[in-house]
Amino acid sequence: MHRFDVRDAASFANGRIERAQHVTQANLSAFITGTTKNTPILIYCYHGHASREYAQTFSDFGFVEVYSLNGGYEAWSRWQPAIAATPPDLVLQRWLSEQGFPNDDVNAVIANETTPLMKAAHLGDGAVVRDLLAAGARLETKNADGNNALWLACVGNHLEVIDLLVEAGVDIDNRNLNGATVLMYAASSGKAAVVAHLLAHGADTAAETLDGFTALDMAASVECLALLRRSGRKG
Repeated sequence: MHRFDVRDAASFANGRIERAQHVTQANLSAFITGTTKNTPILIYCYHGHASREYAQTFSDFGFVEVYSLNGGYEAWSRWQPAIAATPPDLVLQRWLSEQGFPNDDVNAVIANETTPLMKAAHLGDGAVVRDLLAAGARLETKNADGNNALWLACVGNHLEVIDLLVEAGVDIDNRNLNGATVLMYAASSGKAAVVAHLLAHGADTAAETLDGFTALDMAASVECLALLRRSGRKG
């Protein structure tokens, strides 16, 4: 389930429901187009009013399981501790600088619109990924190719980082500019361990590229082919 916080940025930074992502009118269309329609969605605001309007928008775009949190964040916070974003500590600041990012911005971009989270995912640095998420790194951000941080983790075969990102709420079925998902990429690259990992996390095997190819069509190894066929039979 994806959890969307539609409050202002300061309120989101000060405290939020675990694994929630910040949604605004500015990035709403990116979430709508970048999230598969069968993904369950929970939306919350301050008191439960604005979230109903956002929920209706997602429903209008064909999402089949959309919830608005009654009473909003105020009601939820009375019985659950908030997950607060923390500013970058000195170690994370040093890492950001070493990678060419401003040391005070965990959502800055460099070449190819690469973010710190994408860079850490590509490097397979789980500790930095955790620190970036705690400091408010956005999971929904895509690079110039339309790929999110999960794609970069799959490129590097970093299974631990894949787990971290999926558990944090990254869109496992995000489609890039070619309509490809990470499952398609892993299958076409013969990355059987990554394919198995993504399937275990519920990656959509029926998704198609702009040319109508699925991950099964693109499987580049016997191992990937077997994993995808087995998953199809289970489905």
